[in-house]
Amino acid sequence: MTSPYDPANIFAKILRGEIPAHKVHEDAASLVMMDLFPQSRGHLLVIPKAPARNLLDADPAILATIMPLLQRVAKALLAATGADGLRLAQFNEAPAGQTVFHLHFHLIPVYGDAPLAPHAAGKADDTELAALAKAIADQL
Repeated sequence: MTSPYDPANIFAKILRGEIPAHKVHEDAASLVMMDLFPQSRGHLLVIPKAPARNLLDADPAILATIMPLLQRVAKALLAATGADGLRLAQFNEAPAGQTVFHLHFHLIPVYGDAPLAPHAAGKADDTELAALAKAIADQL
């Protein structure tokens, strides 16, 4: 059995404006931001604003709005970074790798045969993240 949604999670705090983020896009239903601990250059997070712990308890109507946004952002991400491919990841509960318990999707650019960094291995440079956020937003 999963735990209930915790409104004190870091993404909820970002959504409330309590913690800064490198935002790429924001609308009434979602936030797209740079991952501070990227697995590759341009790693993004797409976060629905509605409180949901993960895919297992998310409102299907919210999921229906997120999928077209994921596709649009993925195309902008590839255009801005020149990546060779893209990985979409979403984790549900700690045994599956979820570390922040607010529904979110990872868009991770893949560059040729370059290996991805381990999840949350090292913090990216804020100046580079800001520049990437702008470049990707300009493609939306």
